[in-house]
Amino acid sequence: MPASAFDVLLPARPASCVVFASPHSGRDYSWSFLRKTVLNEHAIRSSEDAFVDKLFECAAEYGAAFIKAGAPRAYVDLNRARDELDPALIEGVRRIGHNPRVSSGLGVIPRVVANGRAIYRGKMSMEEAQERIERYWVPYHNRLQALLDSAHAHHGQTVLIDCHSMPHEAMDGVTRAGIRRPDVVLGDRFGAAASGDVVDRIEAAFAAAGFVVTRNAPFAGAYITQAFGRPAKGQHAVQVEIDRSLYMNEQLIRPNGDFEAVQTALRGVIRQVAAIGEGRVPLAAE
Repeated sequence: MPASAFDVLLPARPASCVVFASPHSGRDYSWSFLRKTVLNEHAIRSSEDAFVDKLFECAAEYGAAFIKAGAPRAYVDLNRARDELDPALIEGVRRIGHNPRVSSGLGVIPRVVANGRAIYRGKMSMEEAQERIERYWVPYHNRLQALLDSAHAHHGQTVLIDCHSMPHEAMDGVTRAGIRRPDVVLGDRFGAAASGDVVDRIEAAFAAAGFVVTRNAPFAGAYITQAFGRPAKGQHAVQVEIDRSLYMNEQLIRPNGDFEAVQTALRGVIRQVAAIGEGRVPLAAE
């Protein structure tokens, strides 16, 4: 089993109401897990948000907390509801309604990785699925909420930046001819998870660093954004998707020659985002 559910980097002084999180960059692939999968050690990483934690871990230097997953996404997906159980993978689960994420094999215990490649030969027991949820999903979400509660208590508001990466090909269907391809997609569930003022400032920070930004297409935000975005209560959540090809070789899952330049550019973005809502001036709720 992965050694820990999460790791947290805390600032010396909690100067920011912003909390950064990386739920899909976990890469503790235990030997027991690798023995169960039909995939090799390289293929099992294909749906991982590789190196996203390295890109955002400087957040603590700017007064913001940063939490990152320990368990890999292929083992347990922290950006799913705990009851998004896949009947095609987990014994004893009844199919209730239609959930496109679960149907495609991307429930809380994933059945597939990128390109629909199966992780296992057969099914797993409900007991094993629930053990993963209790050992990794529950502690991560409890700690994330505690960080948000602490930021809210200090500043009267909080902003969650849920950090992810997207395959370069993800934008193929939404990029228009003659328009520069977006580097970053911000997801606020079409305004339901964060106020427009918050998202405007996040977009401005990325744009100032030279990134091309779009919103909600093709990623509007998944479970974490939906569950933690409560702008009417002063708790905003924005999902950030960054094109992997900017900083890594997607086939080899290795940093490319631009990694340090992108990391440096993102440091400036993180500094500006961490400054959102400093002090106790309330952010607008929409």
